Amino acid sequence: MFIELAEFLRCPLPHEPRTYPVLVPERMEGRDVVSGVIACPVCRREYPIAEGVADLRPPETSAPAPSPAGGPLPAAGAVQALLGLGGPGGYVVLVGSAGTLAPALAPLLDGVHLVLVDAPDDVPRSPGVSALRGGEQLPLQSAMARGVVIGAERARAPWLAEGARLLLRGLRLVVLAERVEAPGVDRLASGDGMWVGERG
Repeated sequence: MFIELAEFLRCPLPHEPRTYPVLVPERMEGRDVVSGVIACPVCRREYPIAEGVADLRPPETSAPAPSPAGGPLPAAGAVQALLGLGGPGGYVVLVGSAGTLAPALAPLLDGVHLVLVDAPDDVPRSPGVSALRGGEQLPLQSAMARGVVIGAERARAPWLAEGARLLLRGLRLVVLAERVEAPGVDRLASGDGMWVGERG
């Protein structure tokens, strides 16, 4: 997990929205935390980082990450175009099976860090990509992402609202399903198995 991502993490338990966990690295490789602990200063719960993956699931949650949804994923170039990003910097969040796009999408979004939430375990890790485990709330602060891509198996509540919450104003949510309604996001287009909207 990219160490600078720590300032955008969020405890999954209900606290004030801007309560910031504390990252205690145990082993680093460059700017990536390979092992360590994320501690919440409010509830004092600790969440482990193991093999570069931060597990921020609520204490009662132990379900594994979802399997990729059936059917082929869209081309990374199509997702890049729908995100509409210009220039490096910031974060794009890939939720669920959308994380499978990370190896092909990362080179197209040069200088943009990818954050995978509940990606399948077989997605390879690489520089510029961080992996998290979460519950029904994405374990990230509001308005921190330049783009969010949600896999088809999570094209429903609460994930659509959570994806919208992460977006900076005027930026885009891409869903790998067509029939979608995302609160707070204005639909721009849908087709070819995808939906794209912009946070108003």
